[in-house]
Amino acid sequence: MISEGIGSWAPPPLKSRILVDFSSPNVAKEMHVGHLRSTILGDIIARTLEFTGAEVLRINHIGDWGTQFGMLIQHMSESRPEGLGEEGGSEEDVADLQNLYRAARVRFDSEEDFKMRSQQAVRTLQSGDAQYIAAWKRICAASRKQFRDIYRRLNVELVDRGESFYNPFLAPLVGELKEGGYIEEWQGAQCIFVDNIKVPFMVQKSDGGFGYAATDLAALKYRLTEDKADWILYVTDVGQSQHFQQLFGAARKIGLLTDGECGVKVDHITFGLVLGEDGKRLKTRSGTAVRLADLLDEAKARCRAAIKERWDERGEYISEEDLEDAASAMGYGAVKYADLKNNRMSNYRFSYDEMLHTKGNTAVYLMYAYARLCGILRNTERDVVELAANEKIVLEHEKEVALALQIARFPEAVERTIRELLPNRLCEYLCELSNVVNGFHCECQVIGSEREASRLLLCQATVMVKRACFKLLGISPLNRI
Repeated sequence: MISEGIGSWAPPPLKSRILVDFSSPNVAKEMHVGHLRSTILGDIIARTLEFTGAEVLRINHIGDWGTQFGMLIQHMSESRPEGLGEEGGSEEDVADLQNLYRAARVRFDSEEDFKMRSQQAVRTLQSGDAQYIAAWKRICAASRKQFRDIYRRLNVELVDRGESFYNPFLAPLVGELKEGGYIEEWQGAQCIFVDNIKVPFMVQKSDGGFGYAATDLAALKYRLTEDKADWILYVTDVGQSQHFQQLFGAARKIGLLTDGECGVKVDHITFGLVLGEDGKRLKTRSGTAVRLADLLDEAKARCRAAIKERWDERGEYISEEDLEDAASAMGYGAVKYADLKNNRMSNYRFSYDEMLHTKGNTAVYLMYAYARLCGILRNTERDVVELAANEKIVLEHEKEVALALQIARFPEAVERTIRELLPNRLCEYLCELSNVVNGFHCECQVIGSEREASRLLLCQATVMVKRACFKLLGISPLNRI
């Protein structure tokens, strides 16, 4: 493995072309803690599938179309002196947009006349009105800028393909469904009824507009016919379970999906809530959702202070640039790992103090253990690559055997993570590997021992496996802390 690389230990792919739909925030709203789980769970699933050699499409199905835009644009046109502004005007501010959105929502829920004007605004937007499209583009541009900054910090890559992308396909799709006899009218709306679910799957509203049901069905069709995906995974909270049951059921009813081994595989990957230390939904003191940017800022600030204190205690100097990079890596990694180590289907309590512990199942502990191994390899005068070509690992001590056995379980851990679609399986493996390494450190001297060459190779193999685990988790480890 040292000579051939960690990729030689990857299990075979289950499918060849896989599409993962994750994160998917709404435009005109700032990303909050509720977006954290979908974003990082989807990322690790995509990373793990890519590791097996599969081609993975990472799709960000952002909410950039529909009723909320009619509501927002109508409120903007009525409440601001400049109205919707000029085509090609200045970019909107996300914080301002969020305030406008809240005000628009209040009016939409309480003023029937405004609600009707908003619904007409949706139809005007969908028809391609130049002024409405220009305002919509400015709103989307501001939101995408904020999304990209969050994704950069979390080291997540996505391709934006929002709801608006499928707008040209909605009317033709509904026409096809009507011609095929799949549509039933319900309270003036055009619907598909799925077996064992009483709530209709509404593909066209009574006013002629299209909702997210039609958009998701059009998206599924595009992913099957154009993207040629043979496995599609949707990573959203458990509250959307019925919607996806309807979507998959409707797709089977109209012949888009077929059951059986040769059919395309679809999965809804659900997850629970992020709770505060009081066991309730994590919120600010004012009762609003915690901004994801604020959560990341706090984690980074705490790690910056801890790292600086550690270097000061040793009487060593760390540059501002290195301190900034280390604080980002540890802070963002700690946030991610605190989530990923939990079974995704469970709620979990978020605690800065717990996630930054230097002992136990935390990213900080795992990073310290990794840095210690890197220190051993850094302090030797021997070339480990050359050793791998000329020496063999000899296992005599029980701690050497235990470490080698744990290293050998890496492919099994990856395979299990994919089979169960539970990222916490990989976290469990990495934590156990770190515990076994600590036992090895306590009883097996490396540099200066009679078995130095063999033990250096064992350390190198451990570093390679740990580095691979961190990469699959989307965490950047530190070689020195």
